[in-house]
Amino acid sequence: MKTVVIVSQKGGTGKTTLAVHLAVAAERAGKATVVIDLDPQASAASWKDLRKEETPDVAAVPPGRLSQALKAAETAGAALALIDTPARSENTALDAVRAADLALIPCRPGYFDTAAMSFTSNLLKLAGKPGYVVFSQVPARGDGFLADVTEALGSYGLSVAPVSVHLRAAYSNAIPGGMVAQEYEPKGKASHETMELYSWLASELNC
Repeated sequence: MKTVVIVSQKGGTGKTTLAVHLAVAAERAGKATVVIDLDPQASAASWKDLRKEETPDVAAVPPGRLSQALKAAETAGAALALIDTPARSENTALDAVRAADLALIPCRPGYFDTAAMSFTSNLLKLAGKPGYVVFSQVPARGDGFLADVTEALGSYGLSVAPVSVHLRAAYSNAIPGGMVAQEYEPKGKASHETMELYSWLASELNC
């Protein structure tokens, strides 16, 4: 089983949105997937409660039970686990990064978000795990300044995923119905970029 942690010390970066969208993309690609929800707000679990489809599985667990939850998921046949972490929780984030094969770091392309990357970068170095920044909530026509932000992130030793998540209505409109953009607007731009991001991730994981 491959394990990906979605981590950021800032709130509001779109960790849960990224987790559930990638989970559905993985399921559609034939990979049994579980989202491990470590956030006390249990946003991913709340989304699952609204969902009509049986998959993906979402398990809300306390941080101290992470290893047991991952073992249970693998025993149940999961091919991919996505760990959704809370913001501003150092110990939980470090444990989750250590348990993962790869980290995704959602980041809005603004000064305050990029300035907060030093802590996450240090977590990855401490755990010895690879990580990629995923630009999230990128405004329409906002790709032009991403090169400068990417250069700034390079000073932290962080690489940037080749696919960004833009500020699109389909992402937010899908969640209240227990859906994701691929289901809410199958032919929309949000659906397309989510599938592109998952394809890249699967390639990185060799799965």
